[in-house]
Amino acid sequence: MPRLRFLGTGTSTGVPQIGCHCEVCCSTDLCDKRLRTSAMLSLDNGAHILIDCGPDFRQQMLRWPYDKIDAALITHEHYDHVGGIDDLRPFSFRKSIDVYANERCAHNLKQRIPYCFAEKKYPGVPNISLHGLSELKPFSVAGVEGVPVEVLHDQLPIWGYRIGGMAYITDMSSISSDEMLKLDGVKLLVINALRHTMHHSHQSLSQALQVIDKANAQTAYLVHMSHEMGLHAIVDKSLPPHVHLAYDGLEVEW
Repeated sequence: MPRLRFLGTGTSTGVPQIGCHCEVCCSTDLCDKRLRTSAMLSLDNGAHILIDCGPDFRQQMLRWPYDKIDAALITHEHYDHVGGIDDLRPFSFRKSIDVYANERCAHNLKQRIPYCFAEKKYPGVPNISLHGLSELKPFSVAGVEGVPVEVLHDQLPIWGYRIGGMAYITDMSSISSDEMLKLDGVKLLVINALRHTMHHSHQSLSQALQVIDKANAQTAYLVHMSHEMGLHAIVDKSLPPHVHLAYDGLEVEW
């Protein structure tokens, strides 16, 4: 049975937010300690697929016993989602890691960390095979089919991914009706919800709940949350029975 572990569930500043003394940032509940959003998908064929690789990646990997990563899916090029790519190097000593992203994001990565893609690489840099995908068509990743799901992050088109019965969406502010069809009947939907009030580039909690209903998702977990979402212990109890706040380290099956 496939499994998804939430490596991080926080927004770009993480939780606690530096310099903040609100009740969430001062909470002693480990569910309120949120590294930047990322996840690890473990497949029945033994493959591990990383979803986003943010600046907390090294810290996240030290917590869990993963000794290999077969591929990485990148949603978009913002630092909180790609800032840890250099730390893929220990996982790429034995073989190259396939990294998938849309064409714009792949181009941005080549500019940001050019030494990883130079013709003559410096010894020890991450061994990455970067795949810039130009079309919203299914592709093969680690022996399974991946389906890109394009959403808008304010005005920036970014990608989520559906693999089998799981779909992973982060940093979304809106989604078209055509792309919404790709989520229909999903068993496990991971989707972003920044806070209770509206935001120009991220969904609010109420907006996320509307998308979950439209997708007819059996189970949904919320990610990319700021301290303004509130205390995990309180907010999680207020949600519909099939919707939950994810937290760092949680592993789910479907």
